[in-house]
Amino acid sequence: MLYALARFLETEFDLPGAGLFQFITFRAGMAIIISLVISIIFGGSIIRWLRRMQVGEKVRDLGLEGQKEKEGTPTMGGIIIILAIVVPCVLLARLENVYIQLMLLATLWMGAIGFVDDYIKTFRRNKDGLSGKFKVLGQIGLGLIVGLSMLLNDGVVVRMDAQQARARGYEMVETFEIKGRDGQPRQVANVRATLTDVPFVKESHINYQAAFSFLGKDAELWGAVFFVLFVIFIIAAVSNAANLTDGIDGLATGVSGIVGVTLGVFAYVSGNAIAADYLNILYLPGTGELVVFAACFLGACIGFLWYNAYPAQVFMGDTGSLMLGGIIGAMAIVLRKELLLPLLCGIFVAENLSVIIQVWYFKYTKQKYGQGRRVFLMAPLHHHFQKMGLPEPKIVTRFWIVAILLAVFTVLTLKIR
Repeated sequence: MLYALARFLETEFDLPGAGLFQFITFRAGMAIIISLVISIIFGGSIIRWLRRMQVGEKVRDLGLEGQKEKEGTPTMGGIIIILAIVVPCVLLARLENVYIQLMLLATLWMGAIGFVDDYIKTFRRNKDGLSGKFKVLGQIGLGLIVGLSMLLNDGVVVRMDAQQARARGYEMVETFEIKGRDGQPRQVANVRATLTDVPFVKESHINYQAAFSFLGKDAELWGAVFFVLFVIFIIAAVSNAANLTDGIDGLATGVSGIVGVTLGVFAYVSGNAIAADYLNILYLPGTGELVVFAACFLGACIGFLWYNAYPAQVFMGDTGSLMLGGIIGAMAIVLRKELLLPLLCGIFVAENLSVIIQVWYFKYTKQKYGQGRRVFLMAPLHHHFQKMGLPEPKIVTRFWIVAILLAVFTVLTLKIR
């Protein structure tokens, strides 16, 4: 909205300073500020409202130190994060951009699923919350929308040399001429294809549909089906992993913010023709606008930490954790960097694996020895360290440090090829 207003004022009245809104970096900076202000100013009011509504967390007795003190802490604080993402994004982003539309949809969609789950737990006093099958259906729905948009929307394209696109049989949405780095005219094309960047390999990209070329004329159809299913899997896996990570004060929020910054870096280089060409990654016209969204995401996470840092005044609940994971998964997909998620989201992966390993080993040893044994003192992983006697702030800080190391290494993959 502010972007459109600034363009109008600059065009019609030549208003000094209105041109600043053309720059993504300026709007991203403003987005962080507005998001932080919204989180801090309105967050307190939302927490007080949640207290009045008696939306308190019911804490199961897991034998962890300081656990009982958290009883009654307001939950559903993810509402604060949603507000701090959506409002500045609507104000500062270009709303006609398909990538912004998809990310706003992912935010509201996953936030709504988490909200219903929290509502059932708190207002209906049903500790099980929303049925697992309905959560999965919601994740499948978002995956279908994102996957089909990647396949069918004319705004979701990869720009490459037109001759190369023809040789590989890609569907060309548009072709035009530009000046190459040597100053000579060069024909390029916007193509619609299920391409993604491959880390650690120079000038290499995967085309999911090409993997089914052995099927002949049905290759395109089955490739599209596989791609959509893969998108659904990623969104479901990351959103559930973020949900598992949300177990102690500030952990999921801080890790998500670090991941969001990294995805913002990838959005900037992927949406810049010169940077993408230099780094040998896919040039994705329009994705630069996601830098603004990533800034909103970062500001919302930092702002929420104002209240969620130890000792937490509010918990995000599934309203926040499912949403954060859904956003991260969807954003990685549209930036075609989903193959980097196991590295970038290493904390989420470790938390998820700790639960899988714990459950599998317990069942295996119970069947074999008649008594279940455990690999970890408790799963997910952060509870293992709590059982070891480490205080929450130390665990959270160390997880953040690991997340930063993983994020830096993920960015370095742009050059390690």
